[in-house]
Amino acid sequence: MNYSIELGPIRPPSEAHSVLLKLTRNCPWNQCVFCPTFKEKPFSMRSVAEVKNDIDTISFILEELAKKPALTQQSVNDISLENNIDYRYIQQVLTWLHFGMDSLFLQDADSLTMKTADVLEILNHVKLKLPSIKRITTYARANTVSRKTIDELKALREAGLNRLHIGMESGSDAVLALIKKGVTSEKQIDAGRKATEADMEVSLYFMPGCGGREHLEDNALGSAKVINAIDPAFIRIRSVVPMPGTPLYQMMTDKQWIPTSEREKVKELRLLIENLENIKSVLISDHIMNLLEEVEGVFPNDKDKMLKVIDDFFAMDETQQDNFIVGRRLGLYRSISDVNNEEVEPVKARLIAQHGDFDTAMRALLTRYI
Repeated sequence: MNYSIELGPIRPPSEAHSVLLKLTRNCPWNQCVFCPTFKEKPFSMRSVAEVKNDIDTISFILEELAKKPALTQQSVNDISLENNIDYRYIQQVLTWLHFGMDSLFLQDADSLTMKTADVLEILNHVKLKLPSIKRITTYARANTVSRKTIDELKALREAGLNRLHIGMESGSDAVLALIKKGVTSEKQIDAGRKATEADMEVSLYFMPGCGGREHLEDNALGSAKVINAIDPAFIRIRSVVPMPGTPLYQMMTDKQWIPTSEREKVKELRLLIENLENIKSVLISDHIMNLLEEVEGVFPNDKDKMLKVIDDFFAMDETQQDNFIVGRRLGLYRSISDVNNEEVEPVKARLIAQHGDFDTAMRALLTRYI
């Protein structure tokens, strides 16, 4: 047997401890102007046999580890040498084992592009070989989910796939066209409703700032409309960062897209939250790209609490706001209560001198986190 595991480059932060299983390579769309991940990389689907081989490899390594009376460096080396298994695969399985081996994430950018029958065969093999897995999730494009029938989605749910991470980014058709998302708000609503009808958890991603300054209000209000229509399990905030080398960065350079400031992204987030009604979603700010990490909660009960965090930020004077932004982007602050003006004033001055203005300096700091 060829013992191997092929892993993709990305997964959501919430899947940091999950077993990774690669069904497809790269992204079938790959045109979103903000995304640097899969550019210049062709899309392909792995065969069912290849994926099942990865599952068998993980299962075999677990069996070999269980035979050892103690997990030492020598015992791991022995498994590698005796079975001709790359040591890195054993290390990876040990990491997953450390975190409980109870969740699985399907890679890469859109696993449901694969035929439903093939995904079901893979999920059933997971159930057979990795019985400790209790939760299975994946990235999925709204267009792909929309093309699936309710029966297909219910079959996938029955086989164990219980959460879809869908990059909504925006619910505004104008913004979706601008960022070349390849989907309409109507398709997003159809996909989200189908998935929830199939009893899947839907995790929608909202991207403050992706419409630029011109579409600030439209981005927030259009996104609120889509979210209200779906009532997803999760709303995850991913503030846009124009990365060098991406089409969005070039659009910014050519003045075709004017980036929003840090304050404007917060304003946009407030407008979104203010217009979310009749939902029970959990809003999560689980990425350093977001300025206000504390804006989290469950609708409807925590809505006012989330708005208050934003209002507290805007209640600070401009100097305090700037200093919080700098401290947050340097990794010094997590809460607006952490602000220490003396700590960051000299750093702020150097950054502005280096980059020419405050907003450009902050965007430069943010690129370190992508």
